[in-house]
Amino acid sequence: MLDTGTASSEETSTDEEVDAVVVNEARQLPLRRSPAELVATQAAVVGGSFVAGAVICAVVSRRRSSKAARRRKRSGQNTIAASRSFLVDVHMLQR
Repeated sequence: MLDTGTASSEETSTDEEVDAVVVNEARQLPLRRSPAELVATQAAVVGGSFVAGAVICAVVSRRRSSKAARRRKRSGQNTIAASRSFLVDVHMLQR
């Protein structure tokens, strides 16, 4: 047989098989909210955020105060007599 230089259609086919789902029904757009509903939602978000921030501040301040109290209880350690702050903190210890 003579080779004509053309490949069969099976070899040159670039068709891809795609796995897809056909959607027959379109969804309706959500209804518009009234301005009063929007304001109520925004007020609820602001109130909740404020309460969450207040709780975080209370927890952080309580943790800081309890750490400071633990440090004061350690009496056997050196006390800092003076402190100077340059690029690095320098502490002079009392002996």
